[in-house]
Amino acid sequence: MSAVIERKTIIGKRVPKPDAPDKATGRTRYINDMVLPRMLIGKILHTDRVHARILSIDTTAAMALPGVHAVLTGEDSPDLRFGPTRDNFPLKSGKVRCIRDEVAAVAAETEEIAQQAIDLIKVEYEDLPPVFTPTEAMRDGAPVVHDDHPDNRSLGYEFSHGDIARAEAESDIVVEHQFEVPYVTHCCMGPSCAIADFDTTGKLTIWSQTQYPYNYKMDLAPALGIHPGDIRVIQPPVGGAFGSKLDVYPFEPICALLAKATRRPVKLTFSREEEFINSPTRQPVEFRIKSGVNRDGTLTFRSVDALLNNGAYTSWGPTTPVIQMRTFTGHYRLPAVEYRAQAYYTNMVYAGSFRGYGNVQATFVTASVMDMLAEEVGMDPIAFRLKNAQNSGEVTPQGSILDDCRLGECIELVAEKTDFLNKHKAYTDQRKQTARIQRGIGIATTIHNAGGAKIHKSDGCGTMLKLDDYARATLITGASEIGQGIDAVLCQIVMEELGIPIRDITIVNDDTALGPWDVGVHASRTTFIAGNSALRAARAARKQVLDAAAKQSNVTADQLDLREGHVVQADNGVPVIRLDKLLRQMHFGDEPELVMVTDYYEPNSVPEDKNHFGNLSSSWAHGAYVAEVEVDTETGEVRVLKMTVVQDVGRVINRLGIEGQIEGGISVSLGYALSEQLQISEGRVMNPNFRDYKVMTAPETPEIELHFIESDCKEGPLGAKGIAEIPAIVPAPAIANAVYNAIGIRFHAPPLTPEKVARALHGAPQQ
Repeated sequence: MSAVIERKTIIGKRVPKPDAPDKATGRTRYINDMVLPRMLIGKILHTDRVHARILSIDTTAAMALPGVHAVLTGEDSPDLRFGPTRDNFPLKSGKVRCIRDEVAAVAAETEEIAQQAIDLIKVEYEDLPPVFTPTEAMRDGAPVVHDDHPDNRSLGYEFSHGDIARAEAESDIVVEHQFEVPYVTHCCMGPSCAIADFDTTGKLTIWSQTQYPYNYKMDLAPALGIHPGDIRVIQPPVGGAFGSKLDVYPFEPICALLAKATRRPVKLTFSREEEFINSPTRQPVEFRIKSGVNRDGTLTFRSVDALLNNGAYTSWGPTTPVIQMRTFTGHYRLPAVEYRAQAYYTNMVYAGSFRGYGNVQATFVTASVMDMLAEEVGMDPIAFRLKNAQNSGEVTPQGSILDDCRLGECIELVAEKTDFLNKHKAYTDQRKQTARIQRGIGIATTIHNAGGAKIHKSDGCGTMLKLDDYARATLITGASEIGQGIDAVLCQIVMEELGIPIRDITIVNDDTALGPWDVGVHASRTTFIAGNSALRAARAARKQVLDAAAKQSNVTADQLDLREGHVVQADNGVPVIRLDKLLRQMHFGDEPELVMVTDYYEPNSVPEDKNHFGNLSSSWAHGAYVAEVEVDTETGEVRVLKMTVVQDVGRVINRLGIEGQIEGGISVSLGYALSEQLQISEGRVMNPNFRDYKVMTAPETPEIELHFIESDCKEGPLGAKGIAEIPAIVPAPAIANAVYNAIGIRFHAPPLTPEKVARALHGAPQQ
């Protein structure tokens, strides 16, 4: 009798990423390493003005330089527009509107020649009066950035629920606060790069770091004047994204236009300084928030006004209110709530998508205000939050359906694990002392979409799964791997269903000519959406295999199982036939049969209606994070000692992956809280390098203690929810609340740099 094969689960285990060995040993070939035959090098001439009319561009000397194959200006592509509102151009003509503007581009044999050609281009300008802030932009007679927007208004949003006036009149306490959150940038280790090549029929192949290759074709096509179906996107390994690759940016169509003009492949790569100046940023926002509360601690209303700096063009930054308002209106129970946001064009750099997508800014405000309101009514931060926490089964004012809301559980568990109440009181009392080092503890919570976000008409993902004659699986998925670890998660799901080892699974997800459609990596959606699609495909393949095995073994398919490369009896694990042998029998039998299945999963969420109402996500998740800090009251330095995390994850698929996601998100949020700010003076980026732009590094990373609430999400793959953005959202306000607990000073504008904290401690004006 053959040895019994026990059923083992891979779900919840610590599984390394399939691409980890190649990355660790230097075998991975990033786009920056790629060289194509006959490839030229592209360079862009960016303007040195923030707002000016272009009087002339002289490219004569550049064109005459040996080794130069093309020089393009805006006159070569005057009608090509792109961007969410079609207000951007690959190369600018007429006038420039911000320091990023591209006025000319060259393609040459070498990078050195390309740079020489750029230096030879002469541009004559007539300066125009600039406008840098939304407050300036909305004034009568303000300089106009785009002639078709004479009032400088870009995107606007409004939502209202309940009777605000009545709620305010009946509130025991009404408070109003202002917050301002800054520009920060993504700091990807791999700088922006694209390679473009047209074939003899006019079809474009572009190697891109994009996070959304299928919709990317649709967005890139208008910038080139070609059909989206004539674009093939190949996605090499991505050296960092974090939301920065969720749009088309001018350098990509410029690269393609140079390739079209030269009829040769062209590669265009940013220097580190160009990356800092020209990459999208996190959306800066000015918030005014009015809140009401009764003396028993019950929230009564919330009114929020948000003023967004659109910058010179519209990327995804000004669309972040779609998620911001979900936090302001749905995070804690509110009988009346209103939200208004307006973006204004300015001559500043423009913002894009960034991990946390608007919720980073919103949660910094809500988490700070919740602490302030608790203090107003004399309640501790935990009791106040628990009193107002939403429960499972509730529906938010915007129609978010909270099927399994674990907010209260997250708060209770993190308070227990950190001894929050005792420490909070002790640290409050210590402020009466004069010790140089003061300790503090702070909590912050959030809500975030965890089942995708149907911002587009479809939020789905496709899968194709094939088993060959040797029981090797090929999984072709629309889901991109950008470092977040989706390859490992999908392998685990397939392994769980088909009983084969991870080494026998090949994932293909880097070529739009091969893969099925997917909306892209964003909105904490990929494990949820792509995982469901892969799970359903794997189950279809499993059914096909077990049905074939059942015909041979004279038992029903539900009496069989797949384990470790064998078909076995489900009840006792006794092997029936090796999987590879069965697959060959299916292939070469009298009625040949191949195991090739497809699936397309579309979540049951709905897009918002015109009033911003609708269940935007198939699942919602919560997290509660506690920060413990030390503040040096002489230097103003804030040191984070520990971050304790409680997060509702539905179900852990890859424990190693989820730990890495949370640790990485905390690092992002540490920078937002304490050090990172893109310094922009009169439209010019003043710190475009890692010397002057401070990101957090390993020595500054605190102790991290993780706790997961596994609520077994009914819509998620094997119960999982999306988890990746909450870790980037919650730590910063938790740190700010901890600093207040330590020194009794509230900060309404991150980052809490040593200079800012020291000025506040010593009574100096804030800068």
